[in-house]
Amino acid sequence: MTKDINIATLPQPLNLAALAQTLGPRFEEGAAERDQGDVFVAEHYEVLKQHKLFSALVPAELGGGGVTHSAMCAFLRALAHHCPSTALALSMHQHLVAAAVYNDRNGRPGRKLLERVAAGERVLVSTGANDWLESNGTAERVDGGFRISARKPFASGSPKGDVLVTSVPFDDAKEGPQVLHFALPFSAPGVSLANDWQTLGMRATGSHTVQIDGAFVPDDAVALRRPRGRFHPAWNVILTVAMPLIMSVYTGIAEAAATIGRDQAMRRREDPTTPYLLGELENNLTAAQLAMDDMVRLADDLNFTMGVALTSAMLVRKTIVAERVAATVEKALEAAGGAGFYRRAGLERLLRDAHGAQFHPLPAKRQQRFTGRVALGLDPVSDAA
Repeated sequence: MTKDINIATLPQPLNLAALAQTLGPRFEEGAAERDQGDVFVAEHYEVLKQHKLFSALVPAELGGGGVTHSAMCAFLRALAHHCPSTALALSMHQHLVAAAVYNDRNGRPGRKLLERVAAGERVLVSTGANDWLESNGTAERVDGGFRISARKPFASGSPKGDVLVTSVPFDDAKEGPQVLHFALPFSAPGVSLANDWQTLGMRATGSHTVQIDGAFVPDDAVALRRPRGRFHPAWNVILTVAMPLIMSVYTGIAEAAATIGRDQAMRRREDPTTPYLLGELENNLTAAQLAMDDMVRLADDLNFTMGVALTSAMLVRKTIVAERVAATVEKALEAAGGAGFYRRAGLERLLRDAHGAQFHPLPAKRQQRFTGRVALGLDPVSDAA
């Protein structure tokens, strides 16, 4: 006889849309004060852990929430309407998880990291974008691994980080200049924070520089070795999964700014210039939204086939989103008029936060060079043979 199954005891899928509606207004409280004081959103991380959002992208069979990449993009976009810093810091963790999911699906290392995240809602912190092709720091060969020293800036979420996912250059006697990619616990001896995140915008992301002084990295923690200064196929995965998640946050910022701009403009609707300003605002916002939606489409819930042409297409759309987001927030300020110039209106903080988009890979001029070289059939970054 088959035993009856109690549906209530089965794991329930995360309802990210409902969570965004619940957590967003809660996270919005005190956002201006945190921004003023460069205060990291530490308490939000505890709430996110309670709702198992750090393991949300981990497949259910590995103990995670099993949500889709597109659903996480939508969640981050909605959350950014309320607290962009929380959304952006969370996106940095999520893109590392997404890359590990893609790699695991395609027979490459990733499962171990996913299981660690699912087992304890461990927070991953990335330094990859700033390192790009060259990386920085030193690696000395020692018994069983490497002795690492480096300074790694822009490490979002680092005050609550459990695992640092980073890289350093290494001059291999046989293979030549390489870059080693590895995961390093924040609890490891020699790892500390510089407490230097005082910035124009995104002040509550806690993106402090991580200081690594002689930390030991065992051989089995090195997930990838690649030639230094050359474009590696791994970037085709990282950029394709990361950019939709990160730029979803900035699209949410533009949408929030547009709402404020429209509301403030209603007070000036008799002014003959106001319709033109709102028309420009809508054009800019729609361009950002269309490019953003197409980034999510290209990522195809991590069912894409990686390649440099897809990476180039994703980066083109990233530039469009970044530029149109900034233009949207600027136009929202213009449409709001003098009232928007007051900090209490909220536009001032959104405007500063929006400018962070340009610093994510690749900045516009580097993207244009990358895309142009791909169009010419050249290596996307290097003239070297």
